[in-house]
Amino acid sequence: MKPLVIANWKMNGALPAIEGFAEQWLSLGELDPAAVTTVLCPPFPYLSAVKSSLPEMELGAQDCSSHDAGAYTGEVGADMAVEVGCDWVILGHSERRQYHGETDALVAEKVARAQAAGLTAIVCVGEHLSQREAGDHEKVVAAQLEGSLDGADPKDLVVAYEPVWAIGTGVSASAEQANEMHRWIRDCLHNKFADDAAQVAVIYGGSVKPDTAGELFACDMINGALVGGASLKAESFHGIAKAAADSGRT
Repeated sequence: MKPLVIANWKMNGALPAIEGFAEQWLSLGELDPAAVTTVLCPPFPYLSAVKSSLPEMELGAQDCSSHDAGAYTGEVGADMAVEVGCDWVILGHSERRQYHGETDALVAEKVARAQAAGLTAIVCVGEHLSQREAGDHEKVVAAQLEGSLDGADPKDLVVAYEPVWAIGTGVSASAEQANEMHRWIRDCLHNKFADDAAQVAVIYGGSVKPDTAGELFACDMINGALVGGASLKAESFHGIAKAAADSGRT
């Protein structure tokens, strides 16, 4: 499976910064599209600017509504994301779950809307440190997968394993820890989707950096990365994407 490297800019960005990112990205040299898929997920107001500055880069939204349209102030529909050039959408990120109270059931509704609109849903799962220390990490992630993927189509689906204790902390799970959880997630997906689970990329997120990316991508169960802070600078995001391309996965 070809590696997938996704940039989640979260609530960061500005028009001049996007111009600078694009200029530097283009100066770093083209990555072989047959060796790695790269996706940028900026805040909603900057989707069109990123598409204009980097037309060859695939584009994703950071969320979408569970509704098609209507009186839902502040919501953005999946069809709207498609209309401005998105092919991907991040759903169920731990920050959405924490700050907006998103449940697995709500994430499943969003996945349905996203896939119906033609988007590939990137569904985030991951445990808190207390849950890992208690030995409950597999149980927690299995429950998130079961609830968040209810009714999902595996052919337009990515699962991002992001241990909450590693997001934005500078502490990454070890390659061994990440690979073990990816193997567990793969087993859960097979139980849910049978042989169709092979279509689902399982990627890692949580303080991924250029100097740790190669070790992660060398793991047999890890199909790519969801990158936060290191994706805000073209040089570091390019380094991570190049490590994925150089991993030799197809």
